[in-house]
Amino acid sequence: MKKPSKSPSESAVEMREMVMPNHANPQNTVFGGTVMSWIDIAAAMVAARHCARPVVTAHIDDIDFVAPIKMGYHVLIQASLNYVGRTSMIVGVKVTSENPYTGESRTTTKAYLTFVALDDLGRPVEVPELKLETDNEIRRFENAKKRLALKKTIKETLQKNLSK
Repeated sequence: MKKPSKSPSESAVEMREMVMPNHANPQNTVFGGTVMSWIDIAAAMVAARHCARPVVTAHIDDIDFVAPIKMGYHVLIQASLNYVGRTSMIVGVKVTSENPYTGESRTTTKAYLTFVALDDLGRPVEVPELKLETDNEIRRFENAKKRLALKKTIKETLQKNLSK
């Protein structure tokens, strides 16, 4: 029997927030932890939509804070699936801030998170394959494979250094 597959567009998520005083630090920009929380929520929704199962965050591979987000600005969080393994999924997230008065927007944060799908007993379970339909989806999939290979190399190198 052929394993089911879904395209990244079938599970993609966009959510919006507004930076309120309780989100802001003394510089009147959003706390990094708040942005990380929004990223984790959006990415978890993508992973759960893809596999129709509960998911848990297994790893945050990379998070880059490119620019601050000012209090009162609107925040767009876009998340979509980049890669699927047997039981895990890598979700890419881009955060954009928007000045609600001028319409100016800029990318502020990028992140890659790995989620694992769980069965009813909380054990890892297989997920649907990823059906790549666009050049952008193929590019993101290939980049995720490169990041996985690099992560494996780094882990092996560090373990060799620990055993010396």
